[in-house]
Amino acid sequence: MKTTHHLHLAMPAGERVQQQGSLNMILAGMLLGTLGIFVTEAHQPPLLTVLLRCLFGGLSLLVWGAWRGQLAELRLGGRSLLAVLLAGLLMVSNWGLFFAAIPLTSIGLATVLFHLQPFWVMLYGVLLLREKLSHRHLLAALIALLGLGLACGMASLSLTTLSASFLSGVLMCIVGSLAYAGLPIIAKSQPHISSYAFAWWQCAVGVVLTLWWPLYNDWPATAASWAWLAGLGSLHTGLAYALLYSGMSRLPTSRIAVLQFVYPVMAILVDWLVYGHTLDGWQSVGILLMGLALWSLRRH
Repeated sequence: MKTTHHLHLAMPAGERVQQQGSLNMILAGMLLGTLGIFVTEAHQPPLLTVLLRCLFGGLSLLVWGAWRGQLAELRLGGRSLLAVLLAGLLMVSNWGLFFAAIPLTSIGLATVLFHLQPFWVMLYGVLLLREKLSHRHLLAALIALLGLGLACGMASLSLTTLSASFLSGVLMCIVGSLAYAGLPIIAKSQPHISSYAFAWWQCAVGVVLTLWWPLYNDWPATAASWAWLAGLGSLHTGLAYALLYSGMSRLPTSRIAVLQFVYPVMAILVDWLVYGHTLDGWQSVGILLMGLALWSLRRH
């Protein structure tokens, strides 16, 4: 234990910051991977789920911020306020497009297409932030995306017809992945904005954009649904996104791009363990490939 402590102290400050950022993103991805349980068990329409996720997430973040004395961080103006509003708009758009695309395509295909976003993250980093893209990070991202496709069942996918609704779903996925990829770029462009402020403002924007839904439709009818949605907001929005933004602000976009594969890996495993959706041989190979891609970045 003493040797480990001394090694930690000897580690350069920049490396310690990146190590903590990687850990935060991994924890956030693992937590987000259980999100499907809460959404499935709540049995609510997509827009109402988004609204209550944002509402409970925002409330939990307010309580946490008051306890830690961070509420002053929510006072933003000028370009900072525009940045968090844009980030919230992008995230809510991503959620809405994902939920809308699933019935038009399939869960597996929609998941694969939405996770094109790591490539957009890398592209944004090269074009907007002038970051250098190493061959290692590019290869890791390609391997992870291939693994994700196999894990979601793409090896057995058969598209006999390309209907207008199917193509619309594909387009929704691509636009949603582009929207999601903008989040780490915004976070890095405003490093003085705390991860706490980013997460709370995202929830606030989500509430404003979706509040109209229950005014024209119904609220959840059972206590169980309210409980699942409260957990969805407090855990998967409040805690998970605080960790996610904290990690993003400490890492280069190339590493962010690959670490975001923790989320779908965990989601596939949870779907298998909780709901008994067993994996075939190709899906197992896919998870192995994603794991290898993530492991290859442990010191890079």
